[in-house]
Amino acid sequence: MSPHNNKYTAPSQNNDLNVKVKKSSEKLSENIHIVANDPSLAFFRIQEHVRKVIQPILDKRIEVIELQKDLQGHCFDMEYAVKSMKDIESSGAIFANIQDMVKNSIFLKQQLRYEEVKNKMDKEPTKSSMYKRFSAHLTLDLDFTDITGVMRETSHRMESIMSSNRENTSSGSVPSTSVGELQRSHTTLH
Repeated sequence: MSPHNNKYTAPSQNNDLNVKVKKSSEKLSENIHIVANDPSLAFFRIQEHVRKVIQPILDKRIEVIELQKDLQGHCFDMEYAVKSMKDIESSGAIFANIQDMVKNSIFLKQQLRYEEVKNKMDKEPTKSSMYKRFSAHLTLDLDFTDITGVMRETSHRMESIMSSNRENTSSGSVPSTSVGELQRSHTTLH
């Protein structure tokens, strides 16, 4: 090969070499560009995601806090209701005591009535019938398992008497029907 041929092949090798160098430098600069920009792109994507998600997360947090407060209030209400139910269950003895006191008061009222009748009979020499004498000695044995109706009626009458007394007292007149009402409510218990 002649030296002239050598020169001729050298520029083609230079061109190939230049192309290869250019391609490798482009790839190298592209890789450097990607390595330099990828972290900032990743941070941008993370920031974008956080901006989109932060408001719904805050709303949910506020909602959970409100639900927690409501639930705590309902728990307090439940504890209060359970305590009230236990108090009601334990009040059975109190109602039994009230029932015994009502029985005793009726018995004492009957004894007072008997004494009044006895005193009346001593003062009046008139002859009373055998039935009246016999009924004065009887005691009344009542079953108070269902006393609520009588008590409700009596309390309603007492309230109406009290309200009419207040009205009559404010107008200045003396109520004449209140004594009759009291006597009628007294007789309903016997």
